[in-house]
Amino acid sequence: MADLSAVPPEKRVEAYIANVELALEKLEAAKASLDSRALKLVELARLYVSDARYYLERGDVFTALADIAYAEGLVDALRWLGLARFEWRPTSRLLERPKVLVAGTFDIIHPGHIEFLRQAWLRGRVYVVVARDSSVRRFKNRDPIVPEEQRLAVVSAIRYVDKAVLGSEKDVLEPIRAIRPDIILLGPDQWASEEWLSKRLEMEGLSPRIERLEEKKNCSLCSTTKIACRAARIAETSNMCNG
Repeated sequence: MADLSAVPPEKRVEAYIANVELALEKLEAAKASLDSRALKLVELARLYVSDARYYLERGDVFTALADIAYAEGLVDALRWLGLARFEWRPTSRLLERPKVLVAGTFDIIHPGHIEFLRQAWLRGRVYVVVARDSSVRRFKNRDPIVPEEQRLAVVSAIRYVDKAVLGSEKDVLEPIRAIRPDIILLGPDQWASEEWLSKRLEMEGLSPRIERLEEKKNCSLCSTTKIACRAARIAETSNMCNG
């Protein structure tokens, strides 16, 4: 168990924020049963969480702590009133949340990407490996639509992501060795098989748990290719790219 007195204040505030965010995920699933007053409290809590992250990222730990305390109080009130069912997680456990590694091109961010990262975040602290431009050309036989540095910047800004890095141009396992994740989460259509990846990592002395998400069929444009093709059709019919 973590010794909280030895944990830097910003890390503790980060754990408090994660606790409220996890509780809000539970409330999101049950929002159909909440009345308008309860929904208003949930929205206020989300705003305070957003403010807490804003100030924490700028090094203002005390303001971030005040904001997340307000958010926790609002959410806890719903629990005590019997309007929400969840349990707070011990701070020590949140400080020890496992590292979850995901990888991908993330060329045009769409709802499928967000759900992928959300599922990773529900499992722990999310580390993202963004494919290099050269890797995209090698594996997909095409140029990426968005350059690697821009893709990295966009992924880094997503709230579920703790840290995003560019992959290696020479060795796909290099960032895994550096991050040393506890869990590797694969997308439904990612090329690496669980068996192959497990054997390769075992040779490196690594033994993370490897999971694969099941594919969801309820998103018509959860594909960079489909989005690009639709954009091309719209551009062609509207002449929006001329001149």
